[in-house]
Amino acid sequence: MSALLVLVIVIVLVALIFDYINGFHDAANSVATIVATRVLTPFQAVVWAAVFNFAAALPLLFAAEAGVAKTVGANLVNLDYVTPIVILAGLLGAIVWNLFTWFYGIPSSSSHALIGGYAGAVMCKVAMLEGVSHVFKGIKIDGWIETTKFIVLAPLIGLGLGYLLMGMVYWMFKNSTPSKMDRWFRRLQLLSSALFSFAHGSNDAQKTVGIITGVLVSAGYLKEFHVQGWVILSAFGAIALGTMTGGWRIVHTMGSKLTRLKPRGGFCAETAGAIAILIPTYLKIPVSTTHVITGAIAGVGSINRIKSVRWGLARRLLWAWVLTLPASALVAGICYYFVALLAKAAGWPGAHPN
Repeated sequence: MSALLVLVIVIVLVALIFDYINGFHDAANSVATIVATRVLTPFQAVVWAAVFNFAAALPLLFAAEAGVAKTVGANLVNLDYVTPIVILAGLLGAIVWNLFTWFYGIPSSSSHALIGGYAGAVMCKVAMLEGVSHVFKGIKIDGWIETTKFIVLAPLIGLGLGYLLMGMVYWMFKNSTPSKMDRWFRRLQLLSSALFSFAHGSNDAQKTVGIITGVLVSAGYLKEFHVQGWVILSAFGAIALGTMTGGWRIVHTMGSKLTRLKPRGGFCAETAGAIAILIPTYLKIPVSTTHVITGAIAGVGSINRIKSVRWGLARRLLWAWVLTLPASALVAGICYYFVALLAKAAGWPGAHPN
């Protein structure tokens, strides 16, 4: 077995570990509302979410194009600078930041940690090759413009849809008692939770699919960026398994600290979040499911009165989101520097930036 093949296998395993961590880090996105409204127990909720996370692989296997995967793997960074070592460092940066935010119960974006780490590793390589003044040669500005638009738009879409759907529910059920409404929406929330979990898997798992495919291209095992079936099944399986593990610190923050939810509110938040994720997925744009569901929950909570949402907590979450891209990029850059030195000493293929 060649040294290059061993390196590629290691990186694929690290990518799947990231995907698994993504699953338990973002489990709150899929289950927080349905747990907070007591429609399902925590165990039932994570199993329900994991099933539909994995089910999102089916369209990619049989019909749909893995557009988000291609955006993450090929349209955000300059592939001339991408090597397996770069991808390994990017993954390490994303994993470190994800574990840090998970430990402190901060619902930051795994998606932004991944793309930030990928970009940071590439920029570090360019800096080592050509100098710090040339670091932006390592990224594709056009791809980042589209992606950063949705960093802002995604939570706003979720917030607006959540507010609109909650208003429609109140209008449609204006003659119903709250208990009767909740009996209906406890059933409907099973559907909305499944839809949100499907949307979550369809966008988030594709990011790891893109990274693994990028490794295979950079190592020469694929001549062009073409997603393989085994890559899809592995990535969606890893994120589903991670979701079953759960991230209960963040579930508590998302499900009860931000605002109080009833089944009708949970249904509206999950439906709004799913729509706000599926639209950019169709447009081949990676988005943060964490940002989207937080915006949707805030929109639902503010329908009664603005003060029902704990905006102080929301501001702290916003700062965590703002910091994720640069923080994960910085950590990945540091990882690249040390991994490149280690790889050079070990004689790994493509290890030295020069």
